[in-house]
Amino acid sequence: MSISSESGAALAYITELKEDYPGLSFDALAKRISSQVSEQSMDDMILECLANVSEYEPEWSFVAARLHLKKLYKESMESRGGTAEGYNSFYRLIEYMVSADIYHGDLLKLYSREEIDALGEVIVPERDQLFSYIGVKMLSDRYLARSRSGALFELPQERFMVIAMTLMKKEPCSRRIDLIKEAYWAMSNLYMTVATPTLSNAGKNWGQLSSCFIDTVDDSLQSIYNSNTDIANLSKNGGGIGVYLGKIRSRGSDIKGFKGASSGVIPWMKQLNNTAVSVDQLGQRQGAVSVYLDIWHKDIFSFLDAKLNNGDERYRTHDLFTGVCIPDLFMEQVESRGTWHLFDPHEVRTVMGYSLEEFYDEQKGNGSFREKYVECVQDERLSKQEVPAIEIMKSIMRSQLETGTPFMFYRDEVNRMNSNSHRGMIYCTNLCTEITQNQSPTIQTEEQWKDGKIIIEKIPGDFVVCNLSSINLARAVTHDVLERLITIQVRMLDNVIDINTIPVVQGEITNKKYRAIGLGTFGWHHLLALKGIKWESEEAVGYADKLYEEIAFYSIRASKNLAAEKGAFPLFAGSDWESGEYFQKRNYTDGTSSLPWNGLRNEVAGIGMRNGYVMAVAPNASTALIAGSTPSIDPIFRKFYSEEKKNYRIPVTAPDLNESTTWYYKSAYLMDQEWSIKQNAARQRHIDQSISFNFYIQHTIKAKDLLALHITAWKSGLKTTYYVRSTSSDIEECESCAS
Repeated sequence: MSISSESGAALAYITELKEDYPGLSFDALAKRISSQVSEQSMDDMILECLANVSEYEPEWSFVAARLHLKKLYKESMESRGGTAEGYNSFYRLIEYMVSADIYHGDLLKLYSREEIDALGEVIVPERDQLFSYIGVKMLSDRYLARSRSGALFELPQERFMVIAMTLMKKEPCSRRIDLIKEAYWAMSNLYMTVATPTLSNAGKNWGQLSSCFIDTVDDSLQSIYNSNTDIANLSKNGGGIGVYLGKIRSRGSDIKGFKGASSGVIPWMKQLNNTAVSVDQLGQRQGAVSVYLDIWHKDIFSFLDAKLNNGDERYRTHDLFTGVCIPDLFMEQVESRGTWHLFDPHEVRTVMGYSLEEFYDEQKGNGSFREKYVECVQDERLSKQEVPAIEIMKSIMRSQLETGTPFMFYRDEVNRMNSNSHRGMIYCTNLCTEITQNQSPTIQTEEQWKDGKIIIEKIPGDFVVCNLSSINLARAVTHDVLERLITIQVRMLDNVIDINTIPVVQGEITNKKYRAIGLGTFGWHHLLALKGIKWESEEAVGYADKLYEEIAFYSIRASKNLAAEKGAFPLFAGSDWESGEYFQKRNYTDGTSSLPWNGLRNEVAGIGMRNGYVMAVAPNASTALIAGSTPSIDPIFRKFYSEEKKNYRIPVTAPDLNESTTWYYKSAYLMDQEWSIKQNAARQRHIDQSISFNFYIQHTIKAKDLLALHITAWKSGLKTTYYVRSTSSDIEECESCAS
């Protein structure tokens, strides 16, 4: 029997860790390792630790993390040619990675050696010890900078510092270093995470930093194919895309007067499906594309069947995610078991002179959409299909139970609460259902040959871009740093807009017009467990209301302060922000809140908002794991499970699991979903965009019970719902909006 020098060093290191983890039996582990006949590598040691992880001894994950960090320190030392493991010269790292064309040259052009050396001194290596094994493993495998041959150079704290330097590089030199230190403080303490594209690409010589995009396709061949090209370019660079198809004519519609010539939306969905599969995201995963259709579109039934496993494969798009755009009137008809009418949008435009998708009900139960819908129903010139509304709902639920989709987009509520309705309409949401911003199609107007070149002219539409980041509630709230954190976090998000390069011109234009950001949260269940609050309780509902109001206040105030410093977003005039309607719609100014909303409303009216959209709660499953907490606003699946990724399977426990918190970690599938809806309704009032909200159900659920959940969600004012996650369905994970 012999033990390798690597194993011997690791064994000695484990002995040192006894003081940090006195409750663990290191002697038993050492004995098992020593009894091995073959040599033990560091990876073997890590596996030995992971084998001990359980809901009774979750701390073994942190021991494994410390061993993995030792391994990373050694790899980095060897790559850099150093003599000591761990963090060495930060300047030499940047110098080498710029010369190797990994880091962007701005890091050396915009910062002096003295500044970089000073920032290197700010790095706190001990903060690496905050990571669990799954967190540091995911971070090192996916995000830390490596050479083109795959050699590791960058360490976790250096990744955070490079991100901070990148996001603050255009700030005034007099304040820049202090702002970088503040951003590093926020990230390195795991008080927040940046979006997956930012975490991966900031400071590097490729990729873009934004998470979400939404395109609106016009009813023309040029628009359809131009959109497909734009989506391919975004997918290549790591973006998740939502696509609104509601303007495209239905199957059997006429083309240039030829009756029955149109094939409808399904063939164009097939094109998008091929794009999603063939244009992957930086070689890591296939493209992620969702498509949305209105519930009154004649192709709705074939659309709802598109992801099902049975049926004609010519009409299946298994790799797309689907969503339906639903007005209040449809849900009313479902509830009353009334009828519903389906229309061809092209025929409505031609005969009626307007488009149904351009209208919504301005008040609950009354408004322009239902007026136009009734006009279309009563006009005998229009061909239409009459069906029981409940039959469409049955198709929706059948698909949800089999595939988890379609997602639900409650368009009337979204548009009623749109803070920028003065400049547009929201037709659908994004891939992960948390983004709601003005949309319009890009129209190609002319193509001409001039001076030996083909020149194409387009009128750019509102091509939605959102820049995401999330608060780690369990750490930020318990450490009482929300106000300080949100101040720097909003600035970081706003700076993404100015430094990012988006490979779609209309996206760049829209990004600058609205300067939209999406500040979100994760770790809600983790926080409730730490505070000893039961999920299924009025206390949890009340706490959600109070906490998210506080987050909203700090977020809006931070954006207002940035407007005072840098100017308001270009379309501020006429918005709900300027008029004060934003605050009135949410009852902030009725005197019942303890926060000074009236003063903030007046300041916003006079100064402006830097960002036209401010908050959105994304799924952030991956980055929540990196930060050691629970995803988004979701409950956990299980207290102890194995996280299965592409290259590994790692045991994971609920965060901070102990004899006190275990009673508050009830499985999502055992939760009464009515309580989750109540929580989210309280939270949604304070979020100007939307929330990735999942239903967790047993596969034995009755149709009437699932229907009741949807009706309750709609009546409660939820803007969107994401997956219906069943205990028997294999749900695809979306990582594009991770933040």
